[in-house]
Amino acid sequence: MRRIGKVVMAAGAALGLAIGIAVVVTYWPAPSPPRQQVEPAAPLRIDNVTVVDVDTGALSSDRSILIVDGKIAQITGADEISELSSLRRIDAAGQYVVPGYNNMHSHILTAAHPNAGLALMLSEGVTGFRQMNGSDRLLKLRREGRLPLNENTPRLLATPGDLVMPFNVASVADAETLVTSQKRQGADFIKVGATTPPLLYAILSAARKEAIPVVGHLPEGIDPVRASQSGFHSIEHLGPGDTMWIGCSAKKATLMKEAELNPSFAAPPFEIPTFAQKLLAPFVSRVMARRLLNPAAFEKEEGVRRLQAAFDSYEPQQCRALAQELARNGTWMVPTLVRLRTQYLQDSPEYRTDPSIPYLEPSAYSAWIKVADVFAALPESSRATFREGYDRSLALTAVLADEAVPMMTGTDGSHQAPGLSMKQEFQELARAGLSPLKILQMTTRDPARFPGRTATMGSVAVGKDADLVLLSENPTSDVANLGRIAGVVRSGHYHSRDDLELMRQRVARAHGRLE
Repeated sequence: MRRIGKVVMAAGAALGLAIGIAVVVTYWPAPSPPRQQVEPAAPLRIDNVTVVDVDTGALSSDRSILIVDGKIAQITGADEISELSSLRRIDAAGQYVVPGYNNMHSHILTAAHPNAGLALMLSEGVTGFRQMNGSDRLLKLRREGRLPLNENTPRLLATPGDLVMPFNVASVADAETLVTSQKRQGADFIKVGATTPPLLYAILSAARKEAIPVVGHLPEGIDPVRASQSGFHSIEHLGPGDTMWIGCSAKKATLMKEAELNPSFAAPPFEIPTFAQKLLAPFVSRVMARRLLNPAAFEKEEGVRRLQAAFDSYEPQQCRALAQELARNGTWMVPTLVRLRTQYLQDSPEYRTDPSIPYLEPSAYSAWIKVADVFAALPESSRATFREGYDRSLALTAVLADEAVPMMTGTDGSHQAPGLSMKQEFQELARAGLSPLKILQMTTRDPARFPGRTATMGSVAVGKDADLVLLSENPTSDVANLGRIAGVVRSGHYHSRDDLELMRQRVARAHGRLE
């Protein structure tokens, strides 16, 4: 029984860290947006606004935007705009309009209280999101239009089915069955995590046959170049772990073999029957919930040593060559720097006073603090490696941007821990050296390019969905201005600054943080 318990823990760890991958854009199926319960909006007119071209950063001042049936109908001078009955007019003098923000790495729909998190996402300008963990049930709810999505929440852009992990995929045959089944249920992509190299490549092969993307973590022992060439299209969290660093190391072959033979999360040594998987899944999920809050807090010393060895043998030109290969193959990156920061710097005092704390569920924040205490008790040598890891993560993000690797903005947050807001992610991307315009593109234009939805989103243009953010300052001149939100339009519904603040206050009151 003790042996089985260890197997369950290992499988649970794989579940906890499974974070998806994606196949080359050509494998992405024709977009078919999920059903969402959005009430029709009355015609809306936004006057005297400056339109930001997210491709070039050019500004067009004194524009009027007419929105009808949730779409942008006209963009012109104020005296040329069509007059319609029941027209609501917003004077946006001095404001700038950009496409709605997209959080391309979120787990909000599987949070304990998704409604609160969805409201907070909209209040920070997010009008679209990619859900990064799913299930048969989530896909069924989406098919039936029963997800909690409406004009007061962001739009769901894509979601997977069950996570791919050793716990539920033990053979090549299983890989093919899982991919086929998830596509049939309506999954937009396959999400792969802490699995073995042979099973990863089996999933990629099956996904190519089924023309469905694969996205997420690079499992330990995987060569990033080979994964990219095989169709691994969207790498989350810069790897995570040591995979990308081993790819940049002069000791690449040695460290890669070591990582494959000694993974942080081992696969079960035998196949677990389907009925047992279903019985054990809730238990595994509960057992691993604590570890999920910060895998670094529970990293074995051997894993930390390997990460440090990769840092110590870092070859700048080899890393640039790796980035160039990713760009050549169209492999995307979603850095989620705020997630890496809370992992590697979890003992930072700022997380005890973070401004987002009033909006966090008290029980979730309490659990996070307990794990922070575990992290703080790690050997100083381990925490020193992790501190170096975050600085290197910023530098790697800059290399990826310099070499034109396509990137998108995401936080990995469901408002269950401090420091995971879009505004903070913008600031960390700027610390990595990215320009305000580049960050704006990663948040608006590029999430439209990723799934091939540029016809409906990603720019402020006639015919596009009316998902917009109004800003009080020029977003191309200072990254801080991306967070100075004056209003949000979601599918033609206008939410003023006061409306958004009221949303935040309601969440805080629901959590007992405000009287």
